[in-house]
Amino acid sequence: MHLRKRLDISSYFIVGPENTKGRPVAQIVKDAVEAGFTCVQIRSKIASARELIELTRHASDVIAESGRSEEVTLLVDDRLDVVLAARKQGIKVDGIHVGQSDIPVEVCREYLGEDSIIGLSASTHDLFEYVRTADVSQIDYFGAGPLHETSTKPDCGLDLDGKVKIRGFSELAELARLSPIPVVVGGGVKLDDIPQLARTGVDGFFVVSAVAGANDPRSEAIRLVEAWKANKLMKAGVRPDIADYDADPFL
Repeated sequence: MHLRKRLDISSYFIVGPENTKGRPVAQIVKDAVEAGFTCVQIRSKIASARELIELTRHASDVIAESGRSEEVTLLVDDRLDVVLAARKQGIKVDGIHVGQSDIPVEVCREYLGEDSIIGLSASTHDLFEYVRTADVSQIDYFGAGPLHETSTKPDCGLDLDGKVKIRGFSELAELARLSPIPVVVGGGVKLDDIPQLARTGVDGFFVVSAVAGANDPRSEAIRLVEAWKANKLMKAGVRPDIADYDADPFL
């Protein structure tokens, strides 16, 4: 359970070759990790299984070379086969993130074992009821959002009616209060969002294009991490009062 106990999703970076403007994924991962990001997810809807394995290998190598293998969690989005194949080849990958329509978390846990990280995208429909009643015994964190609509992941926050449901800061504060496990929030998150997002009590933010698409990924990653640390008012496990957000001008 060592991996699961040390999980830190405060600064969570998602990346694939379609996000980097033609630059090597490994270099962008290096920039993010050296800037202080604590979790990296390899995600691509265009890469083959073999390509995903190699992307995972390169990310794992970069994390090791940075001396942060014990601090930074490396995950693969959706592809249990890729995680298993990568591990078979000796690649250090810590787990998987799955969505509501992907491989069930129980199956992931069976194949990956108890000392692996499994993240799950929280259900968009009836979100609060879902986090109150979901069986979280096999899950290490929820992913939620979007904070804004995003072209990087257009299905993020897609409700049953086919419309994207944006989450305001007051909703995220309520989500953080209700959730029995850590929550990481993203979807179009930018530097200006970090102060209010940190105040909601969620456990972290995730970004894709804010770093991977930046002209200077390293500098942008540093700004995001430092802003989160500076604005995180609550220690782990302490949730703010939802009433604090009633007058939020962004809602």
